[in-house]
Amino acid sequence: MATLPLLRPYSFLRTPTLTLTLTLTLKTPTTKIPFLPLKPQNGGVGARMSNSSSSPAATERLISVAAYGLPLLNSVQHGRYLMAQFPKLGVLLEPILPFLAFYRSIPYSSFVAFFALYLGVVRNPSFPRYVRFNAMQAVTLDVLLVIPLLFHRIFSTGTGPIMVFSSNAIFVFSVFCFLYAVVSCVLGRTPYLPFVADAASRQI
Repeated sequence: MATLPLLRPYSFLRTPTLTLTLTLTLKTPTTKIPFLPLKPQNGGVGARMSNSSSSPAATERLISVAAYGLPLLNSVQHGRYLMAQFPKLGVLLEPILPFLAFYRSIPYSSFVAFFALYLGVVRNPSFPRYVRFNAMQAVTLDVLLVIPLLFHRIFSTGTGPIMVFSSNAIFVFSVFCFLYAVVSCVLGRTPYLPFVADAASRQI
């Protein structure tokens, strides 16, 4: 009978100690769980976001700029009336005169450059989409510039005011598209040409 009062207080003193240790053990992992998603992992969401937001490489920009040279070289002939009226504008085209002379020295150069750009770049999956889209825009713009040229050759009978105005408008539009596309590609941005971007995006 003397041992019962001594065992009961001892057992009651051990119970809070067990409860306290269990509470600390259960709370420890809950404090670490919120920090698990912050650990960087390869191939995670952060890596995909950094790859998608990265700017194009220098070679991709250079190829894109060179692609827009095709419609510019084919549209120089439309500016003959404008440069005859303002001779100082011809000075702006002097940097591309060597390329223009070499381009025109090749037989069927427009067809060769067109199919080389379309089949070699646009339809080549080894190039990134940035380069293919810009090449397709240049090809589409070049095709659009051929339409008024054919119209002039079929229905034109001389150098009337309509002929001069349409040629000047085509030349100014092509130069504007070239400058806009070159500046955008140099800055690593994607140029969206009017009347051209939608048609080009459907082909990519």
